[in-house]
Amino acid sequence: MMTIDNYKFAGKKAIVRVDFNVPLDENGQITDMTRINGALPTLKKILADGGAVIIMSHMGKPKGKVNMKMSLGQIQNAVAKALGTEVQFAPDCAKAKAAADALKPGEVLLLENLRFYPEEEGKPVGIDKEDPAYEEAKKAMKASQKEFAKTLASYADCYVNDAFGTAHRKHASTAVIADYFDADNKMLGYLMEKEVKAVDNILSDIKHPFTAIMGGSKVSTKIGIIENLMDKVDNLILCGGMTYTFAKAQGGKIGNSICEDDKLDLALDIIAQAKAKGVNLVLGTDCVAGDKFANDANQQVVPANNVPDGWEGMDAGPETQKAFANAIEGAKTILWNGPAGVFEFDNFTAGSRAIAEAIAKATDEGAYSLIGGGDSVACINKFGMADRVSYISTGGGALLEAIEGKVLPGVAAIKGE
Repeated sequence: MMTIDNYKFAGKKAIVRVDFNVPLDENGQITDMTRINGALPTLKKILADGGAVIIMSHMGKPKGKVNMKMSLGQIQNAVAKALGTEVQFAPDCAKAKAAADALKPGEVLLLENLRFYPEEEGKPVGIDKEDPAYEEAKKAMKASQKEFAKTLASYADCYVNDAFGTAHRKHASTAVIADYFDADNKMLGYLMEKEVKAVDNILSDIKHPFTAIMGGSKVSTKIGIIENLMDKVDNLILCGGMTYTFAKAQGGKIGNSICEDDKLDLALDIIAQAKAKGVNLVLGTDCVAGDKFANDANQQVVPANNVPDGWEGMDAGPETQKAFANAIEGAKTILWNGPAGVFEFDNFTAGSRAIAEAIAKATDEGAYSLIGGGDSVACINKFGMADRVSYISTGGGALLEAIEGKVLPGVAAIKGE
């Protein structure tokens, strides 16, 4: 497989798929530069080698229609400033051939939002899945998607995928486009290489003990990961809103706490699986409950399986925090996805902070720690501990699917799998 370090970019045009789906405020100003900064090493490498760069990305979910609130034109100046060079803008990503052809070595062209075209995602627009004509429309859209990908490919001599955040999608710009480049002219960018290596470290090169922390509100969204990890981990911490589904499944009283009533049997099955496989399953025993879902809610620490009526579990309690820290202490491999409570509220951050501190301490002592998923990344950044963990993933859904053991189309298209 060709690598970005081995490729000769001099005199070549490289079309690079990045993830510039950055958050904007009401004035169209970027509020977090993380994703742009993440792509800079790849873009700067190509330019430094004497290549020209065509940047393509999506922003938001315009559903195949032009929506100027999601225009990449809003970030043109910020990208130019970050790169330290002028960035040209193509207002229509499918009609940028002339602009691409005119690019000289060292120049940069930013294409408009790919998702202004339904062909990018390859989904029929304006027709219901139940409609008898849907399958025919889907087939026609797939053909259009190939043509769209072919158009994008025609702009450049080589293709670089550096958008791990969309690697789990078989979109025109993330996978289909790779069909129009031979193996010697397509490669992963630096960010993608790091992400793929990070997943390999977690799944293929595990140092034990291995502790995984899965948080968030729903068991249903994490079940595939939990089941895939069950054969790999020594300790499995399940926290956040999931706590109360498990508490209720075991006959507990959870007040107004979040709960998936249709997943109670699944929760019991997970408990049984952990026992059968010898996995140390750590669930919350106490919680910080609030009398309303707000930062200024009245608080009390109660058993996680005995939350009073009118109250809801908002964070892990002191005893649970200690249990979490004990399961993380001494681990050699750590995966964290999902907070332990409503960390967005400053008064309910203690559980997530306890996890972050334990991970940072274990990492200081030689553990490999991978933090993934938007909320966990926001947590570690909020607590100022990003520099005390081994790796922070930029991909939410892509990371989760990779950990689930699924093949990522964006990676497979480059590797030829």
